[in-house]
Amino acid sequence: MLWGSNARETHPIFFHHLLKGVRNGAELYVVDPRRTGSARWANLWLGLDVGSDIALANAVGREIIAARLVNEKFIRHATSGFEAYQAHVEKYTLERAERETGVPAEAIRRMAHAYGSAPRAQICWTLGITEHHNAVDNVVALINLALLTGHVGRYGSGVNPLRGQNNVQGGGDMGAIPDRLTGFQHVENDALRAKFEKAWGAKIQPKRGWHLSDMFEAMDDRHLTTLYVLGENPADSEADRHRALKRLRGLEFLLVQDLFYTKTAELADVVLPAAAGAFESEGTVTSSERRVQRVRRTVAPPSGVCDDLEIIFDLARRLGHEWGTPDPETIWNELRTLSPMHGGMSYRRLEEMGGIQWPCYDESHPGELFLHGRLWSDPLIGPRAPFSVVEFEPPVDRLDEQYPIRLTTGRRIDDYNTGVQTREYASPLRRKETLDVSPEDGQHYLLREGEKVRVTSRRGSLLAPVRFDSGLRPGLAFLSVHDHDQVATNELTIDAVDPKSGTSELKATAIRIEKV
Repeated sequence: MLWGSNARETHPIFFHHLLKGVRNGAELYVVDPRRTGSARWANLWLGLDVGSDIALANAVGREIIAARLVNEKFIRHATSGFEAYQAHVEKYTLERAERETGVPAEAIRRMAHAYGSAPRAQICWTLGITEHHNAVDNVVALINLALLTGHVGRYGSGVNPLRGQNNVQGGGDMGAIPDRLTGFQHVENDALRAKFEKAWGAKIQPKRGWHLSDMFEAMDDRHLTTLYVLGENPADSEADRHRALKRLRGLEFLLVQDLFYTKTAELADVVLPAAAGAFESEGTVTSSERRVQRVRRTVAPPSGVCDDLEIIFDLARRLGHEWGTPDPETIWNELRTLSPMHGGMSYRRLEEMGGIQWPCYDESHPGELFLHGRLWSDPLIGPRAPFSVVEFEPPVDRLDEQYPIRLTTGRRIDDYNTGVQTREYASPLRRKETLDVSPEDGQHYLLREGEKVRVTSRRGSLLAPVRFDSGLRPGLAFLSVHDHDQVATNELTIDAVDPKSGTSELKATAIRIEKV
């Protein structure tokens, strides 16, 4: 099940592997508001209304229970909260789900039976699930399905959040999360925090920090006045770009450290030119499958450019802290003493084994092939996996007579995020950005392909040329986020935020389209 992911364009290398499975007889079910390039390879495409994922997932769960396709032994052995979940999803009938999602009841039933009866099955998702005001609820709604069927923690079965860019997983592992230290150790746990304080010779605040959306809100009331941005371009990537730019311009001091002179760098008081991590630095990265691999410097940075570590060590020195020489292996070995899940990953073993999957507790440990394999251990190792009761909520930006079109955003195969890393390179696949609409809407609004229209949301307005896309249903439009100089998509999007993850609802904006 490929849910909220157009992997054909956004994860093309992964999709090649997926297609091998399809050619070997696997069934592919794609859940996506658009009939994307990925959906064209599917046995069945479920074109749901934007933001109705929970209604669909709950209905799939109800049907799996009703058809007695649940893995009762696994549920008894390894999970908790099943009875509450079963009672909750009872109201999500196939008929209700068809009304809430726009997906035919028979299609929902067919996917539920295929997933529930398969000997092995995976659910893969990306930003189509997580860029919503209820992002975490969307994710746990999918995890419920894996727990129902036992499709987790064993060969060929699992839940797979496809990471949006290289080393996203590694960033989280290293502690780039508001409430975690390295190795996902909670900052509010006194014993865990004390271990880091002893090693670092410094006190750590015993409370969770701000996530990105918290930071931007804190700029409004002057609780945050200084920002240090490394390898990020929030001037173009944040939802409701008007508010984001106003907040960034209102800072007392903005420091940007980057390989590129981004839109955010243009606003900065100081810009520190940094090396390219992929080939001008030493260290490690972690893939979506938790595999830690070595990165080796192949060329030296240009004159005047420093590695990120060198810059950070130099800043520390100027702030009165002498950390010594910025040696990546020394830093990694310190990390191994603090993060048990990395304990057995010496540089030597990483090189000899071509990477190791965490957790890897000591130098005799091979690394865990399946993250949740413990759920099948008898007796059970660790806590039970909980079912989650989550309710369907429609997108915050409601459709009405003034804003009758649902805009969703995403990537195209030839570009990446805000385009900083890709727009300077020619691509035979690239074309100018367009507002993609259904042929039916083109006819309804008397549009011609290629003509510019005004696109307006409750936050902003822009001009964009029109392109007809037969993969879109009436009432649905699409823009990418790659080139804000050409089409500033995030001037339209809403910054309604999921309180649990801090993610903005970039996937669900209400707009109107007007001829110019």
